[in-house]
Amino acid sequence: MDFDRPFPPDPYSLLPVPATFTLTSTDLVDGERMPETHTAHDKNFSPALAWSGFPPETQSFVVSCYDPDAPTPSGYWHWNLLDIPANVTSLPTNAGAADGSGLPGGAFHVTSDGHEPGYEGAGPPAGDHPHRYIFAVHALDVPSLAERGLTPDATNAQVGVNVFFHALARATLMVTCTS
Repeated sequence: MDFDRPFPPDPYSLLPVPATFTLTSTDLVDGERMPETHTAHDKNFSPALAWSGFPPETQSFVVSCYDPDAPTPSGYWHWNLLDIPANVTSLPTNAGAADGSGLPGGAFHVTSDGHEPGYEGAGPPAGDHPHRYIFAVHALDVPSLAERGLTPDATNAQVGVNVFFHALARATLMVTCTS
């Protein structure tokens, strides 16, 4: 199969820039290759993430992982975790387990684009170019997206629209993975 296609932009570069803050990980290095532990063909563990420097008026967070290089017109959402309380500023490795056991109180996942609950690790098609995986944390001006009608059955597009209209600030970290 020929995967020759244009290189898509970072989708966040096309959106208005809210304030920024810092996202770090003890499992990932920004701009480097994703460790196998976090891929779909290995342990499928979500990485440890920590954030700081967000606006003081933050009421909740959304954490996501997006692959703009998937061979689809809309990329591929690997993770959307909603309603993280404002006093939670980190997630341990594998917090994104499908059973939700590692989530902070009140937080919930929507399914990935592969219909997987929780975090779905990287898994670019065999023979494709390296894919970028953009982990983002959005600081929101509302305490809950569930209060705005989002449930675990919401689509990733519905999450994206709600995040867009309630984001105070954004932090990102990008890693790559090949098949």
